[in-house]
Amino acid sequence: MPLDRREFLKHLSVGALSATCLSELTPSDGLAQEADNTLPIIDTHQHLWDLSKFQPPWLSGAPEILSKSYVTKDFLDATAGLNVVKAVYMEVDVAPSQQVEEAEHVIELSKSPGHPTVAAVISGRPNSTGFEKYIKQFKDSIYIKGVRQVLHTADAPQGLCLQQQFVASMRLLGELGMSFDLCMRPTELADGAKLAGLCPDTRFIVDHCGNADPKAWLPTPDEAPSHQVDQWKRDLSKIADCPNAICKISGIVARAPKATWDSDILAPPINFCLDTFGPDRVVFGGDWPVCLLGASYRRWVNSLKDVIANRSESEQRRLLHDNANDFYQLP
Repeated sequence: MPLDRREFLKHLSVGALSATCLSELTPSDGLAQEADNTLPIIDTHQHLWDLSKFQPPWLSGAPEILSKSYVTKDFLDATAGLNVVKAVYMEVDVAPSQQVEEAEHVIELSKSPGHPTVAAVISGRPNSTGFEKYIKQFKDSIYIKGVRQVLHTADAPQGLCLQQQFVASMRLLGELGMSFDLCMRPTELADGAKLAGLCPDTRFIVDHCGNADPKAWLPTPDEAPSHQVDQWKRDLSKIADCPNAICKISGIVARAPKATWDSDILAPPINFCLDTFGPDRVVFGGDWPVCLLGASYRRWVNSLKDVIANRSESEQRRLLHDNANDFYQLP
């Protein structure tokens, strides 16, 4: 049975939450060497939620570390000294009745010079007949870049993204110049490839390294991984074969197997994504504050920089900044 979002986050947090709290108190924890911070970063996956404005339903059962407001000031504190120059807001699965309000809120946020947030990917339900009316409200906004519906929840069964209404909505996004984020179960990535093939004029972003589970690469993991390595590689490669798809290097620390993980544990799935999609079709995402289930923002950035240290400066710059700027046409 598919996990709903609450259960999914609880599952990710097993064995990691206490370590995360510690890492937040000691950001220079030594587990990832402090990396060079001269390269600018665009974070394409920034979550913010102000509980005085929005009450995402899934937060009621989320781990304690997520059950509070996270606003711009907190983001600035978390990213201090890392040269994060811009951020793209990522929807936080508010109740459908608040989707328009969320979109209007992040538009105003993006207009404000006092925030690193310059654009947004908003929530939507593409399989709804009301999706066209909803999304066309924002067709002329330079700040709304795309849409996401998380597809690994209990109310998103396998195959949802291939249903007729969903596909029609994806084609509409292409007509409007908007993208769609594929955040799906790692065992269902082949559906994402089929969807991208059916909608060649729509841009797709594979979130969180295809939701890769680093435990799958361990010889003796403490718990069963959520997929097999060969299946994940095969299906992710199918998406990479679609020229209208890119991959977001994000989210993977939330699945780190234990408190003692290091960059070497994250390297195999990250490197596969980078090599398979190529240097021009990858972008960085912080996934803050959800990343706190596995690491502080600083530790995630430093760990990623460890992994990519042997790649050229040009490739590093494209991953961390340039590709996102070009893909989203950011102000």
